[in-house]
Amino acid sequence: MSSPLHLPPSGIPDDIGPIEAVAFDLDGLMFNTEEVFDQTGQALLRSRGHEFSDELRRQMMGRRSEEAFSIMIEFCGLAETVTELRAESTELFYGFLDEMLEPMPGLFELLEAIEARELPKGVATSSSRGYLEDILGRYELLDRFHFTLAAEDVTAGKPNPEIYLKAAERIGVDPGSMLVFEDSGMGTEAAAAAGAVVVSVPHRHSDSHDFSRATFVADGLSDARIVTLLHRG
Repeated sequence: MSSPLHLPPSGIPDDIGPIEAVAFDLDGLMFNTEEVFDQTGQALLRSRGHEFSDELRRQMMGRRSEEAFSIMIEFCGLAETVTELRAESTELFYGFLDEMLEPMPGLFELLEAIEARELPKGVATSSSRGYLEDILGRYELLDRFHFTLAAEDVTAGKPNPEIYLKAAERIGVDPGSMLVFEDSGMGTEAAAAAGAVVVSVPHRHSDSHDFSRATFVADGLSDARIVTLLHRG
């Protein structure tokens, strides 16, 4: 069994008020799906004589699929359409997913800490609703969230703040009292632009991103400062 989160010495800015709700990104934040996307991108481009470079990965991460594949096409000078690439990518992705998928360390302990505070929580992802429900359903997590927002629920993807403004509206709180967890620069920008409190949790594919607008950059979902933030007020 994983160790519980503990209250730490505070390193939280003094101007942060009580947290009334929590929103999670999905890919790379709750689950290691960025590793699966990385394997997929490598296989997709290797068959076309291209490399899935760090810069391309950085530009695609956190965006909705249509936007991400448009970037890939332009970056690599590919002849295929977004629809063609997405179909091939989906087949590759699910081939890797079953054997690779894992929750990020500390996820379940963090969910328990939020539930102990009786804070409403949701998921706001750039991925599709079907995908979101599949991933959460594999770990019986859907019923633990008060709302979910997916790519189909917004007209503009991250870094536009629309999805986090909708999250605050859906849950009935001011964006400034909503805590958002993000793993990418694009997502951090979206949450910050919405006026939310943002904790960025980088991984090896995003640790070079710009997280300057985050409230703080966490060492992981078990970072003790997170619990301090949840208990503020």
